[in-house]
Amino acid sequence: MLRIGVDVGGTNTDGVLIDITRVSEPNRGVLAHFKALTTLNVSDGIEAAVRELLTSADVSPSAVSCVSIGTTAFINAVLEQDARRLSKVAIIRICGPYTRQCPPFIDFPPQLRRIMDGHVGYIDGGLEIDGREIVPMKEAQIVEQCEIIKAKGLENIVLSGVFSPLDNEGVQEAAAAKIIRRELGPGINVVCSREVGQVSLLERENASILNASILTFAQRTIRHFKKAIRALNLSCPLFLTQNDGTLTSAAQASRLPIRTFASGPTNSMRGAAFLARMDSSEASALQGKSTIVVDIGGTTTDVGVLLPSGFPRQAAAFIEIGGVRTNFSMADVQSIGLGGGSRVNVQTAEAGSGVTVGPDSVGHNLTRDAKVFGGEVLTATDVVVADGTVNIGEKARVADVAPNVVHESKEAIKRVLERIVDKMKTSPEDVTLLLVGGGSIIAPDRLEGVSQIIRPPFFSVANAAGAAMAKVAGEIDTIEILQGRNIDDVIEAMKVQAIEKAIRLGASPDTTKIVEVANLPVQYVTNQATRIIVKAAGELSSQAPQGAADDDGLDEAPTDDMSEPDKQALQSEAESTITIDFEAYVPRINEKREWLLTELDLEWIAEGCGVLGTGGGGSPYPPFLVARQMLREGKIIKIVDPEDVRDDAVFLRCTFMGSPSVSIERLQGGTEIVASARALMKYTGMTDCDGAISDEIGGGNGVQPMIIAGDMGKPVLDADLMGRAYPNMYQTLPGAYNIEGGLCPCAISDGVGNTVLLSSAKDPFAVENILRTVTTEMGSRSGVSMAPLTRKTCTEYGIARSVSQAWRIGRAIATCKKRNEIGRIPKAILALQNGECLFIGKIINVSREVRKGFTWGSVTIAPLQTDEEEDTGVVDKAVRSWGPEDRIRIPFQNENLYVIRESSGRPDEIVVTVPDLITVLDSQSGSAIGTQDYRYGLRVTVIALAGNPKWTKTPAGLACGGPAAFGIPEVQFTPIAEYREPASVIQEFAH
Repeated sequence: MLRIGVDVGGTNTDGVLIDITRVSEPNRGVLAHFKALTTLNVSDGIEAAVRELLTSADVSPSAVSCVSIGTTAFINAVLEQDARRLSKVAIIRICGPYTRQCPPFIDFPPQLRRIMDGHVGYIDGGLEIDGREIVPMKEAQIVEQCEIIKAKGLENIVLSGVFSPLDNEGVQEAAAAKIIRRELGPGINVVCSREVGQVSLLERENASILNASILTFAQRTIRHFKKAIRALNLSCPLFLTQNDGTLTSAAQASRLPIRTFASGPTNSMRGAAFLARMDSSEASALQGKSTIVVDIGGTTTDVGVLLPSGFPRQAAAFIEIGGVRTNFSMADVQSIGLGGGSRVNVQTAEAGSGVTVGPDSVGHNLTRDAKVFGGEVLTATDVVVADGTVNIGEKARVADVAPNVVHESKEAIKRVLERIVDKMKTSPEDVTLLLVGGGSIIAPDRLEGVSQIIRPPFFSVANAAGAAMAKVAGEIDTIEILQGRNIDDVIEAMKVQAIEKAIRLGASPDTTKIVEVANLPVQYVTNQATRIIVKAAGELSSQAPQGAADDDGLDEAPTDDMSEPDKQALQSEAESTITIDFEAYVPRINEKREWLLTELDLEWIAEGCGVLGTGGGGSPYPPFLVARQMLREGKIIKIVDPEDVRDDAVFLRCTFMGSPSVSIERLQGGTEIVASARALMKYTGMTDCDGAISDEIGGGNGVQPMIIAGDMGKPVLDADLMGRAYPNMYQTLPGAYNIEGGLCPCAISDGVGNTVLLSSAKDPFAVENILRTVTTEMGSRSGVSMAPLTRKTCTEYGIARSVSQAWRIGRAIATCKKRNEIGRIPKAILALQNGECLFIGKIINVSREVRKGFTWGSVTIAPLQTDEEEDTGVVDKAVRSWGPEDRIRIPFQNENLYVIRESSGRPDEIVVTVPDLITVLDSQSGSAIGTQDYRYGLRVTVIALAGNPKWTKTPAGLACGGPAAFGIPEVQFTPIAEYREPASVIQEFAH
């Protein structure tokens, strides 16, 4: 019943030996612990650490039941872009006609793409959101791809199918994998994307590519891990720890090493909780509450949150690894440059008085460079030794450090820790803090906003303890169609599956229980499609689990002995990054007064479209990537000002209708809008058009006309027909004013041969109902071409220069980010459009439900506990005065509808409503957040922008887009501010 935990970090390799029959004792069953510098060959360090543990505790190898290892070796290979350890990958998309406008590797950094991109192929297949096949998968196409892959000598293959996470029957990726192994032999590595990530094809595929590229190195490394424990006569199973704090067998880790990428911080959190006895009855007062864990090392401090379940709070939906956007599970950890080796910088009188600590550090050279160890660098460790708090090294060596320097250094450390803890809190209440890590000796005994600081025993090796005591989990993450079914019955069945999966992987049946249930309705679909996540976890069984079988087919391999100079030579081949001084950037306007977009223009427009989307409109990211790729292939995307276009010029209206959950999975293939436009032009007798315009500038649909117009060689009109995003097709200004030809005729297509033309409808609501019904049959996403309009009509019943407005908003956000002034972003946006910064706080509750195909819900936001000014240096305050107990609640129907002020002791107050624009920004990044991405604990800033008078000052506009249109006719619309007409980019920058 003895377990060994090892955590291999970049600086130290930590080990701990625990007797799990004695965890109730004061020492938590820790028989031995060890800390040493990480060796170049990590297996040597592991072997030395385990040998020391066995010797120190005088334990026989036969008494050890398992060894659990956490390592950063795999993620470091990606972060360092180490071509010695990364292999080329072949990707086969199972997608039918879709996704081709957004190919694999489209958003990879150039160097990583050059290292990893081996082959890209497309085959028929893929699923709709309701589980139907898009088109049948064809074995002949798979065989053809195998022949190409074999000719290229590639051994690591990714299968990436549209909506493959729904494929519980194995009819797509799993079936294709069998054919590939049959054709190419058992030595080929095949990664099925559904085993790696969740819904969102590009991000799941990216994670799968990283996983496949690291496979060869990971398998070799795990062989060396096994060799190290065998050398010590250990016959027990070997486990690796995963990102979520659970165990996986060596065989599983050799297939999915990406699941171990972020295991280090998670091990620290889980180990801290174990060592602090938070799983015991003595910690009952803390049960049901989240706990902050602070792990201070030699160079950095990692801060995370343990949920009441005992598992770390997970990060946002998308995580960047080495510049690659992914969506696999990872703990939400904030890191800062503070550690035991942080340099203490005493500013001179000329530079201004004061003392700072970090972020620069002597790192693993602490015992060489710090003053108490005979060096010349004043570090954070020296300060606490000089103060008498800690007794290590030689205190006499810091006797000359001035008392004021010691005091100010400790105050600086205290402030930095208080700020990072406050960032991670989800309520203003004081929290319990677990303090671990070798560098935690520099932390004070009290922190503002913290009720209790717990330094558990063996705190310096908490990460290794977390590895040793990790649990085994089983997770079911899928989209279920709930139409005609009881959701409680569905969830109960999934709970049984999750528990069975955990037990199958090695969890003890007696301790396995459900630790997480999430229910996330899919937007815009009428079949009650809902993403459900159920997770079960339990203690590792004392019996050898099936999932821990040592026979994993990994044969011995020679040691990776590529020299360091070879690595440097490989890195020197990287392309130099072109830096643009975008504060001085000038858009390109040609002699015809056409604005020729660059990649930077596109990036800013997409960012601005996110803000104008008011929580809806779909993600601008995939269409931005498509448009950017068009520019890279030499195509031209140009914008024209309405004043430069004749009145009778005709513009096609290009947009997508459907669910954002479908748009991030069934990426556009390029034929959807084209097919609907052709059908509509044929019906109306049009043979040509003068350009394209979007129905809504908000969200991804604000970028779509640039893709269509760029393909046609036509311009995009600097305008749209909404000025924001709304959920219904009739909620455009032509629909609101019910102009002739404003909505009909129109056509929609799914891109696989189905096109429906609607020549007329009895009223605007019928247009929405008919198109929504057809779109649902088309897989809940269709390309739409509404009735073409003349430039004159677009100007009279549209919002002029909204593309310019999006560009200016994006530029303002980018400028603030470049200056490290995230807190100034609201003010920068409000300098472009009148309005208010309403509230700065944290999301404390999100509710969602599906009604008539739309996701209705609300988000509740509470104020931050302390002033944020020190976090970013500059923070703009909310215009309105808010009390510490005030809350705001924002109901939404896909888009944000209104803001309610909730205050104790007085009636609720509606602060702002549609048609004004209500946008929620991520306070950490400054970018807009879609309603589908609202989550508990996210720090946010809420701004309101004035709506266009065509919406706000006319009966027709208010009836279609005001409070009454969303079921609250009793609410009187009051403008947040006077609307300001957007300024034309073309008029400003044309020569």
